[in-house]
Amino acid sequence: MTNLKTAPQMFTHKKPNKGILVMAFSIAAVTTACSTNETQTNKGQATEDVTQSKEIEARLYKQKKHEASAAKLAPHPLFADAASPQLAISSNIRVAPIAPAESERYSDIEHNNVMSVSESPVSTFSIDVDTASYANTRRFINNGQQPPANAVRTEELINYFDYHYAPPSNEEQPFSVHYELGPSPWNSDRTLLHVGIQGYKDIVGERPPANLVFLVDVSGSMNSANKLPLVKKSLRLLTKQLTHNDRISLVVYAGSAQVVLEPTAGDKTFKILQAIDQLQPGGSTHGSAGIELAYQLGQQAHIDKGINRVMLATDGDFNVGLRSMDELKQYIEEKRSTGLQLSVLGYGTGNYNDELMEELSNRGNGNAAYIDNLKEAQKVLIDEMGSTLHTIASDVKLQMEFNPQWVQEYRLIGYENRVLAREDFNNDKVDAGDIGAGHSLTAIYELTLSNAQKPWNDPLRYKPSTEKKTNTIESSELGLLKIRYKLPDQTTSKLLQFPVDSNEINHNINNTSEAFRFASSVAGFAELLRRSQYIESYGYDDVIRQAEHAKGQDRYGYRSEFVQMARLAQALSDEAIRKD
Repeated sequence: MTNLKTAPQMFTHKKPNKGILVMAFSIAAVTTACSTNETQTNKGQATEDVTQSKEIEARLYKQKKHEASAAKLAPHPLFADAASPQLAISSNIRVAPIAPAESERYSDIEHNNVMSVSESPVSTFSIDVDTASYANTRRFINNGQQPPANAVRTEELINYFDYHYAPPSNEEQPFSVHYELGPSPWNSDRTLLHVGIQGYKDIVGERPPANLVFLVDVSGSMNSANKLPLVKKSLRLLTKQLTHNDRISLVVYAGSAQVVLEPTAGDKTFKILQAIDQLQPGGSTHGSAGIELAYQLGQQAHIDKGINRVMLATDGDFNVGLRSMDELKQYIEEKRSTGLQLSVLGYGTGNYNDELMEELSNRGNGNAAYIDNLKEAQKVLIDEMGSTLHTIASDVKLQMEFNPQWVQEYRLIGYENRVLAREDFNNDKVDAGDIGAGHSLTAIYELTLSNAQKPWNDPLRYKPSTEKKTNTIESSELGLLKIRYKLPDQTTSKLLQFPVDSNEINHNINNTSEAFRFASSVAGFAELLRRSQYIESYGYDDVIRQAEHAKGQDRYGYRSEFVQMARLAQALSDEAIRKD
């Protein structure tokens, strides 16, 4: 990859008499028909009463033994997967059923169109480092469901992974930029342009002090094992990472909002944990009141030159509050000027409002994550704490201009809800995404080069006259990548420019980097889940094979987990049915 400057109680057997046998046979037949646990069928052909009685007694014995064993082996809540529908934390916590996707809310996503370079040579978009869609997609698949197409945001699946891009050599430029050109794995007549951005790596000792206000939804809708109990476990994990210089506050909201923990030094661990343990669900969801109170506490404990962040933990089920949702969004947007950012941690199933979660985090200049289990909480709040909280560049925009000498068509994969107008690139008043310390970001374009055999679009019948045609400069430049960003607390953007050299095109995918191959396998996986019309003869087998051979360094096992998720998605798909 080109570097541009810089992871019991036993069943007692007694011999039955003939009358009991008849009664037992009737009861067992009803029990067998109604039981949801009994899955085996009687393989023998019973012809005598004695044979039938033995089989009936054996079944009853086996069933009682199974129930007693299950009671003994119930998982400890701390170590069990919080997303498991069988787990109940306590008697007053509901077991989370597998809810239909139709009851959850997602923004409509339409694939980016194929653009003709002769008509529209410039592509502009805001960066997006959120990863909520990956964890949410994983939750669907692990529950045995194909995710809704609108739940799959391709860029968030790609950006879930660390591609080990080389960081910048110094902090004067907060991130390094890389690119790589190679063949598309799903269309031999296309080329992929892989762009990677790597923020400089922060270390815990250098992290600025943090003023964190956790705003926790304790309404009735949070009363299930994968919601409030998982929120509490997540907060307990984070508490261990705080220092004396940090400040943490805790606000809850249901029918009303209240402060559970005033701004407290991060090393007051016992006091913080006591406040977390008090959280109990109940009531309606007065979300706006909680947000207002959280911002008040955040401003009260503001740390100059520190991290000031409101962290909203909710399923997004806001049903009481300000006069309109637009008013709430406007309020959050206005609060950005106080130096307080808003990040969102989504939890739960059934009534999950992904659309609102994403928009609130965008308005608050923060991140959006989805926590489906304790391992994901560890990733977001511990392993990636610096990148989640410490912003090193804001309003980051990318613009790619393609040279018609080399490229006739292009398609931006993902980022559908981040596309900007061309003129927005130079307008510093237009909001865009932020990059945190250590964050990496990947964008992929699918290109139709000038020598492609089958372009998506037919050539125009009526071409511009030669008199009006501008002179084309003969160049090896395939295009020009431009990036605008602002340093923290600055209002004027800086511009970076990087020519993309056509001589860097690699025609053999096996000679591309692990980052290129793994990222394109994730992109292909997302396209399959979204039933993209741009995927040709590429299937889950190809995703699995490609990702398996490009796992590389996998410190936390995230890439291996992806391969297993692709296998399960394949089993749930129409592709598996066709094979059968």
